[in-house]
Amino acid sequence: MKKSEMGQDKNRKDSRFKRPESMTSKNKMRMGGKGLSLEAFANAKSKTDYNPALIKKKREFYKNAKYVSKYKKLKKHENFPNNPSFPDIEPPKDEIEPVGDREVNHERKKKKKDSARSLNEVYERKRKELEKARNEKEAIIQEMKERKEQSQSQRKALREKMLKRTRSGQPVMKYRIEHMLEKIQGSRS
Repeated sequence: MKKSEMGQDKNRKDSRFKRPESMTSKNKMRMGGKGLSLEAFANAKSKTDYNPALIKKKREFYKNAKYVSKYKKLKKHENFPNNPSFPDIEPPKDEIEPVGDREVNHERKKKKKDSARSLNEVYERKRKELEKARNEKEAIIQEMKERKEQSQSQRKALREKMLKRTRSGQPVMKYRIEHMLEKIQGSRS
């Protein structure tokens, strides 16, 4: 090669590996501008905020906050006030049921028993329906298995007949002709 040709190859090589301007500008946009200066990068790396004691305190704080919120939800659910100064309040004696209201309580209990019975009946009915559906499904599957076995046995018998050969190795035509006759008769009907 001549020196002039080598120079041209060198220029071509540089142009192949040089990134187009649009690509570098896209990368700058993607990275959020030109980036940090070397000093800013070094200062950012030298500052460490890793303190195991603080991390442990934060973790404990969030854990306790979770427990407190669960406790408040539980109290709210039980219709107790959210004020922690009254943790275990019993209802006043005026609100305790008098002896005459036992009949009302008896009716309530009876309704609960009736509803429990009806729930049991609904459960039993549903269980029977599911069992019936399962039995029907099993019967269908069993029938399909039987059909499959029957068709397989028929195919096996037909295959044996079709593969029979004479002493000289020629196929036995008797079974093949019968098979063709069955096909013709089947297509007519």
